[in-house]
Amino acid sequence: MNNLRQEFIEFAVKAGVLRFGEFVTKAGRTSPYFFNAGLFNEGAALGQLAQFYARTLIDSGLQFDMLFGPAYKGITLASATAVALAAQGRNVPFAYNRKEAKDHGEGGTIVGAALQGRVLIIDDVISAGTSVRESVEMIRAAGATPCGVLIALDRMERSGKDGALSANSAVQEVTQAYGMPVISIGNLSDLLEYISGAGANPELAQYTAAVAAYRERYGVA
Repeated sequence: MNNLRQEFIEFAVKAGVLRFGEFVTKAGRTSPYFFNAGLFNEGAALGQLAQFYARTLIDSGLQFDMLFGPAYKGITLASATAVALAAQGRNVPFAYNRKEAKDHGEGGTIVGAALQGRVLIIDDVISAGTSVRESVEMIRAAGATPCGVLIALDRMERSGKDGALSANSAVQEVTQAYGMPVISIGNLSDLLEYISGAGANPELAQYTAAVAAYRERYGVA
């Protein structure tokens, strides 16, 4: 695991955003861990998170012209990442959408810079891919090109319900459906390595077997 990924997992654990125990996911699965980016809810933590987004994006080498944050979590993530990128010498515009069209003032559903060029979508995770699909449709409708998705954590698990699991994860399905990369700051492999590696915190190491079993049942390569 590279240093950036290791730092991110450690940061998420210490911030209480990445937790271990027993949680029910949107898919109805009982998961031994839970990641909720909405808990990055104060200035210092959000600033650190944005730095992880910016560093990961720069390291990826992906070519992009602007950022787009899908409502609601993506709004804060895209704007904070734009600030972090500017601090590193890359000043780029950003935009986000409203859930409901505004019928006065400037109107419409898009707020911020005009969608143009290569647009990078920024969100926290990809579950069913609905947010990405809606974002792609809005970007294309404006005549711009969606060029990728940047997320915080890739759970690396097969989509669908038990008994009808897809061979692919939601991230893989987005990549295949839209022909664009999905970049993550960290993923399930990084998480498992962090809690099971040499010198791991014993309080976290106790969840290694449960996380490994969950990955064996639902995980993708």
